[in-house]
Amino acid sequence: MNRSFRLAAVATAATLTLAACSTGNEEPTTGEAGEAADECVIGMTQINQTATFFTQMNEGAQEAADAAGCELQIANANNDSAKQSSDIENFVSQGVTGLIVVAIDVNGVLPALDQATQQGIRTVAIDAQLDEGSVDTFVGVDNEAAGEEAGQWVIDQGLADGATYGVVDARSSFIQNQREDSFRAAIDDAGATFTQAVDGENVQEQAATAAQNLVTARRDLDFVYTTGEPATVGAVAALDADSDTKVIGWDLTAEVIAGIDSGLVTAVIQQDPRQEGIEAVNELAAILDGAEPQGFISVPITIVTQENVDPYREVFE
Repeated sequence: MNRSFRLAAVATAATLTLAACSTGNEEPTTGEAGEAADECVIGMTQINQTATFFTQMNEGAQEAADAAGCELQIANANNDSAKQSSDIENFVSQGVTGLIVVAIDVNGVLPALDQATQQGIRTVAIDAQLDEGSVDTFVGVDNEAAGEEAGQWVIDQGLADGATYGVVDARSSFIQNQREDSFRAAIDDAGATFTQAVDGENVQEQAATAAQNLVTARRDLDFVYTTGEPATVGAVAALDADSDTKVIGWDLTAEVIAGIDSGLVTAVIQQDPRQEGIEAVNELAAILDGAEPQGFISVPITIVTQENVDPYREVFE
């Protein structure tokens, strides 16, 4: 075990014992004075606890933490970037040995992360890639490349040329903007016509309202492209199963699978959030044990359609 790990563990033991399991809704809290902490103590700041994508990520992280003998505490930022920075600062003050960041604002979290680095805390980012050097390793999808891959799939299926489409996005999400921009660039070059984008704010209810407004204003749309789970679920809720306007988007849920079955949803770009959580914890545990950071751990996407949706049904029961 390396010296920096031992020092961080000693500092942690003086201040904190973290619960091995958490609901994800609590604030980070210090343990009782005098309680000893395990040497691998990880704080994880999560975007929200309503999207299945994030809860599955948490489950994977907890599974890996249990297997590695690490303590894990999850702080729910509830879509508030200021709160996320505050959560990171709280973890720093507690003296955690590792930090997992699922960033809302990729620039807004950097000052708090800099504090963590100065305290010798090792860090991994999931899902949203941060500035080079701000964390030890990024785990996730290359969202720009994945958006382009999704666009190429649409082209290959003959769905782009002459199509009219709109977008339900989340303007505050850097990665969803990447997914949108690269997808649109690909299919627009192939002859598709973009109409307008509406902001679902990464919240299902707002996304459903935004999608409803979009399809009401533009009844000629061939499809709606959705950039994240709330937008995809919201669009499915806003459209009738027999609608001429179809959905192509990101992230499966039970509702979205029902949309695939009905024919409303043409395709979903599916990540593996559970594996992302596992990889992030395993990477931190390895770094804390003296391994060199990998820098980037790629978790590939799958484009899910009626042809290959069956293996996902049990996951989203």
